Amino acid sequence: MKNVIVVGAGAAGLMAAYAAAKNGNAVTVLERNEKAGKKIYITGKGRCNVTNNVPPEEFFENVVRNAKFLKKSIYSFSPERLMKLLEEGGLPLKTERGNRVFPASEHASDVTKCLQRYCSEAGVRFAFNERVESIEKTPDAGFRVRTEKGNCSADAVIICTGGLSYPGTGSTGDGYTFAKKFGLKIVPCRASLCGIECDMRMLSQLQGLSLRNVRISAYRQSRLVASHFGEMLFTHYGISGPIVLSLSAAINDFPVKELNLQIDLKPALETEILDKRLLRDFEKFKNKQMQNALVELLPKNLIVPVLRLANIPSDLMANSLTKQQRKSLCAAIKNFALRPTSLRPISEAVVTAGGVDVAQLDPKTMECKSVPGLYLCGEVLDVDALTGGFNLHIAFATGYAAGSSIS
Repeated sequence: MKNVIVVGAGAAGLMAAYAAAKNGNAVTVLERNEKAGKKIYITGKGRCNVTNNVPPEEFFENVVRNAKFLKKSIYSFSPERLMKLLEEGGLPLKTERGNRVFPASEHASDVTKCLQRYCSEAGVRFAFNERVESIEKTPDAGFRVRTEKGNCSADAVIICTGGLSYPGTGSTGDGYTFAKKFGLKIVPCRASLCGIECDMRMLSQLQGLSLRNVRISAYRQSRLVASHFGEMLFTHYGISGPIVLSLSAAINDFPVKELNLQIDLKPALETEILDKRLLRDFEKFKNKQMQNALVELLPKNLIVPVLRLANIPSDLMANSLTKQQRKSLCAAIKNFALRPTSLRPISEAVVTAGGVDVAQLDPKTMECKSVPGLYLCGEVLDVDALTGGFNLHIAFATGYAAGSSIS
């Protein structure tokens, strides 16, 4: 039996603690907050999207960085296995659109309660309101963990402190500080799954407008970087919504100001088909101004910005539109341009991109190669994925890999 200390009682920490205790170890969880799972409570808008009900092969398609590193942990602890564990622990689940899995109760707190029950039954001890200040290696190959309340020793330490997103939940980068003290390399942290700030000087009237079934694409020097189809939202700072969050994960390695964003407002219509649709609309509204001749094609608030982009006066009569102007209008609808200025702050991001370089860890156990007995799991690692429960499952799977490897 080993004395194991888990730093952090989030998704990765709870799973690591349970797995380590189930293996017969004496496990203590040190948590800076007053309760466990504080970030779990806010995931999925309070409903907690625990995982995505797809086989591992499809899971990896949604991992943005270091999918290869995650293969052993995800295959060992797949979405199917996590779902079985939670349901056997008294937590009924349901699968919704996009294979997203939620507790049937729709209460994120029930996920935390289920995991805490597992931990308690396995003998895990929790110490809340106890922030870890330092972790040191001792001459006997163990560890000394210093908290605000004193020192404790351990044979193994599992760091599950999260990243830098939502610092109010306790994710303030402590894990990176601990890792650096052991000489580990940290990949620079960036925001991922966040809104994108844009030059909104000409688009202020779009605030609050939601668009469905559109495609947004990012280009750098005319080269396509990424493209996503679905829903998005105009905000006071720029754009957000599901496809924007996904896009942010693909562009956060680039200088955002060097990118061009284009929205295809009618991706289901080829340009030739769109042109025929415009001809029909203009015949129907031939005696109306252009700002009133597109009401059946575009949201009202979007008409003037599109006309402005096409360099067409909004008070021009529809029956006066030239063929060249109609061509410009088609181009504006298919390539509605936005100028991005930055990503939203990392504190607002759903997850943190960057973190502990995974090349320094054993992908099967999450153990540090250069510091035996030291494990790192969850968002503190340089791994991240798209929305849909993938990031939370990564936390569960890496935590389980670490805890179950200690015997």
